[in-house]
Amino acid sequence: MKKIGISRREALKVAGGLAAGTAFSTRVLAAAPPSEPVTPALIEAAKKEGQVVYYTSVDLPVAEKLAKAFEAKYSGISVRVERTGAERVFQRIGQEVSSNIHAPDVVNSSDASHFIVWKRDGLLDAYVPEDVAKFYPAEQKDPDGQFASWRVFLSIIAYNTRLVKAEEAPKSFADLLDPKWKGKIVKGHPGYSGTIMTATYALQRDLGWTFFERLAKQNVMQVQSAADPPKKLDLGERAVMADGNEYSILQFRDAGHPVEPVYATEGTPVIVGPNGIFKAAPNPNAARLFQSFCFTREAQQLIIDVGGLRSLHPQAREKPNWIPLKDIKILKDDPAAVEQQSASIKQRYTRIFRV
Repeated sequence: MKKIGISRREALKVAGGLAAGTAFSTRVLAAAPPSEPVTPALIEAAKKEGQVVYYTSVDLPVAEKLAKAFEAKYSGISVRVERTGAERVFQRIGQEVSSNIHAPDVVNSSDASHFIVWKRDGLLDAYVPEDVAKFYPAEQKDPDGQFASWRVFLSIIAYNTRLVKAEEAPKSFADLLDPKWKGKIVKGHPGYSGTIMTATYALQRDLGWTFFERLAKQNVMQVQSAADPPKKLDLGERAVMADGNEYSILQFRDAGHPVEPVYATEGTPVIVGPNGIFKAAPNPNAARLFQSFCFTREAQQLIIDVGGLRSLHPQAREKPNWIPLKDIKILKDDPAAVEQQSASIKQRYTRIFRV
């Protein structure tokens, strides 16, 4: 088996809000447009449209609370949330575009490679919110201003504290291969979840496909969304999760549920979920207003407090009982590589796990 571990060079130590992290490898078309503040004229134009359609893979409760916060701030504009897994969002948009249907105004995906495809296909509009220009590092925004990293989170290992003692819990991905975990592990699927796709890419790159081949022999419970493993863990249906979103685990734990996160010694996959406006947006002014709102300190604090997510906005504050993002050893993501390899990753994963 390929050594389960990564070199210091391969790992990413987060500093300054992932400023040295994700680099969106897209062809630069032109200089990004100047940032645009929210003006009375934009608000009035958005109110005339009266609606913004948001396609997203963020958890539905988070999307709905974000929508309600926007609606409360800008009365007269409703937000229609269309939530599903990131890979389903991508497929849906592909099908709609091929049928000349242009439904979404703003789109979010937990698979950042989708934005590389959408930009390449000329589907995105250039728009730079004022907060993005002021506060977000260059590595976390498209050089042409067509999208930026709206949310950051991790795909982690975790365990049920009623079923597993802290001293016996896995500390690494290698530990998941111990025979004692056979029939006790749950994980998500890269064919459904952009989070799991990004995590699978990082793990096969740094640990090798042999890791997954051995993991598949552990009689793993296979679920779809990255939100599903934390739920199975919380219910006690499995003792350990091999991947899944960190934010659900943090929310469950903070609410007194019997779960505990594990940040693997090899490093933890980081997930970046950009937001972008579609060029054919039915409600272009409402789209711009909503996009600007999503990157404000107010909205970024909301996704932390309500959704358990991490933020790149320097004015947003993480909860005091969390391990700071800067102190977590991370496996660097690579949206461009995921875009190139996603089909082969899905095929190989399906063959290994027979799902």
